[in-house]
Amino acid sequence: MATQHFDTLIIGAGLSGISMGCHLKQQCPNQNFAILERRQAIGGTWDLFRYPGIRSDSDMASFGFEFRPWDGLSVLADGPSIREYINDTAKEFKVEGKVHFGLKITQANWDSSRQLWCVSALNEQTGESTTFTCGFLIPCTGYYNYDQGFLPDFPGQENFKGLQVHPQKWPENLDYTNKKIVVIGSGATAVTIVPAMADKAKHVTMLQRSPSYIFSVPSVDALSKVLGYVLPKRWVFSMARRRNIFLQRAMFKTAKRWPELVKKLLLKAVKKQFPADYDMTHFTPKYPPWDQRLCAVPDGDLFEAIKSSKASVETDTIETFTETGIQLTSGKHLEADIIVTATGLNLQVLGGMNLSIDNNTLELNKHMTYKGVLAENIPNIAWIFGYTNAPWTLKADLAANYICRLFNYMEQHNYNVAMPVNTSEKPLNETVMDEMNSGYVRRAKDVLPRQGSSSPWRVLNKYEIDKVTLLKDEINDGILSFEKEQSQAEKPLANQAC
Repeated sequence: MATQHFDTLIIGAGLSGISMGCHLKQQCPNQNFAILERRQAIGGTWDLFRYPGIRSDSDMASFGFEFRPWDGLSVLADGPSIREYINDTAKEFKVEGKVHFGLKITQANWDSSRQLWCVSALNEQTGESTTFTCGFLIPCTGYYNYDQGFLPDFPGQENFKGLQVHPQKWPENLDYTNKKIVVIGSGATAVTIVPAMADKAKHVTMLQRSPSYIFSVPSVDALSKVLGYVLPKRWVFSMARRRNIFLQRAMFKTAKRWPELVKKLLLKAVKKQFPADYDMTHFTPKYPPWDQRLCAVPDGDLFEAIKSSKASVETDTIETFTETGIQLTSGKHLEADIIVTATGLNLQVLGGMNLSIDNNTLELNKHMTYKGVLAENIPNIAWIFGYTNAPWTLKADLAANYICRLFNYMEQHNYNVAMPVNTSEKPLNETVMDEMNSGYVRRAKDVLPRQGSSSPWRVLNKYEIDKVTLLKDEINDGILSFEKEQSQAEKPLANQAC
């Protein structure tokens, strides 16, 4: 099979990949690009996860694409709605036809003599390998391993006679009616699953080693609903987006500046949800707000499930699994028919592909990122990596806009190669996600790219600054190095075998 060549290859047809494709369609009409997707459907994370109650953990007004704002009234939308939104966006911007499905990217090698990437893809259904070449490579693969979620080595796990389920591998049509369920975890997935399963289950227990900050948000955007009666729909949802971005950023900044005050307010709001004698240790974290992501629950559904006695919370450690449940260190035994291990993710960069330059292997954890988008001393590669302290899509949109600005600058000046060159900055022993202290981030310390002490080598996670850096600052800043396109006489054919 002949090697297929494209100006740009986007890896992944999830939220970030579709966004990148739509930006190219709008801003770089001369770009011939394709999207390579491992799964058989568009949607990425939102196609993979199918557990009960799956929904966004950010408000949809700011989580939606800037170029196609979310126009629903749900504050935290469910998974199927988000999946439909991504698919509809791909259709509207005519990106759907650019997607090549069922291809796992195994290797990408930069060939300096040809000024292009040679990309190896495996069709996992047929076992057939395919090769693509491209001038620019843009992984939009997120940051975790789709094959397997994180599962601690719990003592006695093999003893349990019931069903063990990880949210990342949820069995289709699982019937949990009238079952006793224990959900291990306290993050966004756990607080979503517990109330979603409580209606049909006999009882659901959320077993946590330590609590997370949880706050209630309205399920419906009441203000936008009212404004929708008197203003054009486009205005209403544009205003909602600006409003929610401002509120989210203000909340984060306040939490960082006055952590004790924000902690007090968050816990006070939770306490109002329960009777006066409720044990608040179950909802009182030991860390400051935003050291880990806050968990939002629509209309306090988790609290309502607990008050109805359909669900409960245990804060304890696991001594061992037993045949019929979990024995806790405190001596208490939790009976269970089903144990849901909502224990987090395994982080992975670039979807697990191997990266090399002229067949010399690259280790991304030894490189810094430039403006959080390009890679130090690696030519013609950009990655879309969203915010960890705000809706992912805010940074993904900014990064895609920057990449389009870069492409147009290169086309204008007949450049074929762009690479950020580091001559003086020393990488710190910090990763691009070190602002968060979540377990999955700590486990990935040796996997993620490094960052430096100052811009552009430091990931700021500050939307208002990133807007200027990525949308306004000069492209040619003295750090980016450019190479002219080779003449046709000296340039080997792009579509010849790698």
